[in-house]
Amino acid sequence: MGQPSDRLPLFYCRAFGIIKHKCSGPFSFEKSAGCRQSWRMNSNADLAALIRNIPDYPKPGIMFRDVSSLLLDANGYRMTIDRLAALVDPDTRLVAGIEARGFIVASALAYVLGLGQLMLRKPGKLPGEKIGTDYTLEYGTDRIEMHVGHVQPDQKVLLVDDLIATGGTALAGVDLIQKGGGRVEQALFIVDLPDLGGAAKLRANGVRVGSLIGFDGD
Repeated sequence: MGQPSDRLPLFYCRAFGIIKHKCSGPFSFEKSAGCRQSWRMNSNADLAALIRNIPDYPKPGIMFRDVSSLLLDANGYRMTIDRLAALVDPDTRLVAGIEARGFIVASALAYVLGLGQLMLRKPGKLPGEKIGTDYTLEYGTDRIEMHVGHVQPDQKVLLVDDLIATGGTALAGVDLIQKGGGRVEQALFIVDLPDLGGAAKLRANGVRVGSLIGFDGD
């Protein structure tokens, strides 16, 4: 699979004027000497301004970063997916989304990039043979599952979600994909809360992490 522009559907290339190694959409690509590729990204302050901040939710002292207000804005949603797509490794074969908001990101990215989407689901949602991973929450445990055989041996899978905080769910997603025979080298999120350490935990497990927006604090 060559450059990112080679992987995008023809209609998408036409829409954003992607010709050879350059494009004129909300991101730009250029071939750089001495490296495989580099992306020159616009500032994401425009996207951050569309995210609603809700204080004291789900408990006092927590600032909830609500991406639903970003998704309501058609142009903001489109630019979010475009800018995430610009970061995806060109040898990626599947996009895995974590239930539920991760599906919104994964579906759009998979469509734009011409890739399949893998659903990591909550218990009791999958009818066929499945495997799962349990993980710890602040007040208990949870579990995510996927169908057996939906990942091919050594298939490269991109993990995505709307936000990464403490990283428990994302780490469980990586573990589940690996159990299924795939490999996860990259994870992308709209929002990172770096003070909560989730992205650092993923990196410690060998996963490169990218996000469009970072918010300090909880």
